[in-house]
Amino acid sequence: MATNLTAPRDPRLIDRFGRQVRYLRLSVTDRCDMRCLYCMAEDMTFLPRNQILTLEELVRLGRVFTELGVTKIRITGGEPLRRRNVMWLFEQLGRLQALKELVVTTNGSRLAELAQPLRDAGVSRINISLDTLLPERFRRITRLGSLEKTIAGVEAARAAGFKRLKLNTVVLRNMNHDEIEDLALFALERDMDISFIEEMPLGVIGDHDRAAVYFSSEEVLRSLGERFSLLPSTESTGGPSRYYRVSGYEGRIGLISPHSHNFCADCNRVRVTAEGRLLLCLGQEHSADLRRELRGYPDSDEHVRRAIVRAMSLKPRGHDFDLGVQPVIFRHMNMTGG
Repeated sequence: MATNLTAPRDPRLIDRFGRQVRYLRLSVTDRCDMRCLYCMAEDMTFLPRNQILTLEELVRLGRVFTELGVTKIRITGGEPLRRRNVMWLFEQLGRLQALKELVVTTNGSRLAELAQPLRDAGVSRINISLDTLLPERFRRITRLGSLEKTIAGVEAARAAGFKRLKLNTVVLRNMNHDEIEDLALFALERDMDISFIEEMPLGVIGDHDRAAVYFSSEEVLRSLGERFSLLPSTESTGGPSRYYRVSGYEGRIGLISPHSHNFCADCNRVRVTAEGRLLLCLGQEHSADLRRELRGYPDSDEHVRRAIVRAMSLKPRGHDFDLGVQPVIFRHMNMTGG
């Protein structure tokens, strides 16, 4: 019997709570050249390469999602800039006419060489993970990283002339919370934004006690208020950050607060993992297998499109993060797509 594959009358991605998905976070690898202690275990087993979506499959997904109303794609990982030939992917996605924003999140280790090519490919904004300005502490938090390389990447991105650059800082009590003001000043003096993030409980990581190192956004604000004059802003980049303007500076300070200020009500995002799972929520396991559709129907985007539209009925109202219980999400952040 023939299957009816005619396009839906309304191609927009709207979930059962009336939220329209316009933002796709697309992971290109689960591998990383760092082992940040809040992200993954030190001894990791990564996915076999044949389970990872090919660059061509990632381009197909980008095209289909934009046809369904997505206007912003963020490339994530693991560390996305470690994916072989990843610049070809950026170049192809940068040509999608319906795409208004192509952005990337990176640890900065390869930005010194790739910042300008990324800008040339159509990337408009970059988020760079930076949790400390102290070399020994950076090594302890990332286990394998080099602060010098990341700072060089920040400066290369500044020189390349991106529309916006932002630092992402996961705040951990007794690990880096004493650097909040210094990190903010580092960003503001360079006309960059910075977002301070409450750690998200994804995956079990040895003896890492998330409750013990939890540092709330309210505590971040109190710390910043001792040094800066902050003014709440209604500005948004389409993500979960709540922004504050800072008197005397162009850059903004953002707070991402999955515990203290749940941001699910206005969620406009979905994620695709490196193995092709469409995750409807960061903190839930509701998902659809897009790799099966991509590989089962290599010549028909309509099957992929139908699978994505059907999956909107699985998108939950929100996550249920609770620091008082063992994580129910066993995938690590590198598997989720940062």
